[in-house]
Amino acid sequence: MPSAGTASRRAVQLMALLAMLVFFAAQLVGALLPLVPLLIAASAAGLALDLYLQHRDPGLVAVLGKIRFDVMVRQLLRDMMVLIGLLRLHGDGSLRDYAPVFVGLVLFYAAHLACQATALLVRRSRTLPFLTRNIDTSGLHLSAAPPRLLARQHGRRLLRFAVPATAGLLVTAATEKALWGEIGVGVALLLAVGGTARLATWLRPKKRVANDQQALEWLDRWLADYKPTVGMYFSGGTSSAYQANMWLSTLAELDGNPVIVLRERFMVQKIDATDVPIVCIPKVVHLMALEKSSLKMMLHPANSGKTSQVLRMPSIKHAFTNHGESDKLSSCNPYSKAYDEIWVAGPAARERYQLADIGVDDRDVVEVGRPQLAPIEPYAGAPTGAYTTVLYAPTWEGWDGEPGNTSVMLAGENIVRALLADPKVRLLYKPHPMTGSVDRRAGRANERIQAMIREANERRDGDRPGPEAAAELARRTAELDRLTTSTFRDSADEIERMMLQGTPEKGRAATVEAATAAWEAAYWASLPVWEHQVITGPRPALYACFNRSDLLISDVSSVVSDYLISEKPYAVANTSGMGEEEFRANFPTVSAATILAPEATEVAGLLAAVRDPALDGFAAARAELKVQLLGPSDPPSLVRFNAAALSLAAEADARRERMEARASEIPPQRADETASV
Repeated sequence: MPSAGTASRRAVQLMALLAMLVFFAAQLVGALLPLVPLLIAASAAGLALDLYLQHRDPGLVAVLGKIRFDVMVRQLLRDMMVLIGLLRLHGDGSLRDYAPVFVGLVLFYAAHLACQATALLVRRSRTLPFLTRNIDTSGLHLSAAPPRLLARQHGRRLLRFAVPATAGLLVTAATEKALWGEIGVGVALLLAVGGTARLATWLRPKKRVANDQQALEWLDRWLADYKPTVGMYFSGGTSSAYQANMWLSTLAELDGNPVIVLRERFMVQKIDATDVPIVCIPKVVHLMALEKSSLKMMLHPANSGKTSQVLRMPSIKHAFTNHGESDKLSSCNPYSKAYDEIWVAGPAARERYQLADIGVDDRDVVEVGRPQLAPIEPYAGAPTGAYTTVLYAPTWEGWDGEPGNTSVMLAGENIVRALLADPKVRLLYKPHPMTGSVDRRAGRANERIQAMIREANERRDGDRPGPEAAAELARRTAELDRLTTSTFRDSADEIERMMLQGTPEKGRAATVEAATAAWEAAYWASLPVWEHQVITGPRPALYACFNRSDLLISDVSSVVSDYLISEKPYAVANTSGMGEEEFRANFPTVSAATILAPEATEVAGLLAAVRDPALDGFAAARAELKVQLLGPSDPPSLVRFNAAALSLAAEADARRERMEARASEIPPQRADETASV
């Protein structure tokens, strides 16, 4: 069933569509009778509604276009009905008095179509076979984009330029003076012709960017100059960028020259602030430029349909790092066999692959730890403040429909209800960003949980930080946004963004890190210590919530594995339908956890164990499981990760040397032929 928000939106769309049909019907009646007030009111209202929908409901406008009732058809119909009304008002139906108006309208629509054609040519000329970020693109002759109204918003352009024509025609209908219509149509025609002429200036050589061949030659030169050695390859949907973002800091710390390779154009702006050069190459035919480069190895944080397109390059070695480790089947996907190596955090993942029996050779599994967990603070003992901070971070429902993937639907409300019942608990609720994207029941449960937390906050009271705390947070937010968010004018297109997102300033990464830490400190300082929090945005990050919590409640997911680096108590919800013993046997990551049934009756005892270490029977097990899941702490994970990268790069070098040696040798058959001659 659709959610309440979706149903409400559909109802509004239906009302707007009915209103549009009513306006057209009223305009037709006003034109045929003729009734001037009705004609004027219906025509003006119809145009106003269309303008409104162009701005506020482009989805409905797109649907109308699919049924061949697009904006040009609608506006043309409105204009024709006004003309019919004028002819009816004239009495004899002659076009003689309104011939200039009619000709002007024809020319106006011709100019509109000419502007459309010009816009198409401009957009094509400003579409390169790749996009970049953090790279000096001055050699591509990039330029600022044309006004968005002219280049990409043909519906809004037509309606806005048609306003003078409609106004003039309606004044003519009221006064029966053709001059007003001629003036209105003339102004509209001048706007359309002028817009087309201005847009055409972007086709001049001075404003034209490099063509495809020139751009690809530039890319080859950049690769030759930069000499990338290690890359991260990523392809995914709009909500999957977090899978790549978690590896940015690690990639930047590796020896050599790193590069990020993307496949979807929208993903360029989804990648978080980084100094690492980014290249987006949508088409596989252009992707082959990497094979001729110095790139030795690539990291893969996720599988995708487009991954096979880069795996076909034998000159590059590939390591699958995944975007998190858990006991889910997705953490030992058979597709992993396609990579040269599979990099895992610790022995548990190695064992997981062997138990899965999916054909992964144990020699190809490399334990590298989880370098990005370094900011997570270790366990410092039982909570000493007035409140025990509990982080409930359930995962999402997944693609396979398994009921045990997420606790949100079957146990979430019970868990939250039990936590809210304890007056000494402060709850941080951070659901997975994809919750509800597959199963709407998960989305509705998530909404109910958030409502419960808001209601609980209304029943609580206490001191709040002063206005200076909010001011400090606002200042830190503005500073962090300035460093991490690229601000573009509304008309900016991909080319203009490339031009503006060139080589970053030196030291920007360290500055961003410091600004993030300052923002997090200001964020927590701005909140009352007694108030529950719902955290759904990217800030604060999950690891920042780890550091604020005394206890984690989650599902079988990588969140649990990452949290173990702190050795703090954690609990896992069992909504799989298995008994506790079977659940622990099937999912090793929960072996040191308190298991919560869907009813969540264990929450009270769990909280008591967190507050009194003497009741905590899993402390030793957590320390042991931490090493099993994440590997040893010495040498540090980043050192092991970098060593693995250098080793795999050396294998790529060795292969290239073998290939070059073979190519330089003369085959024996050809040698014999040469001797006989």
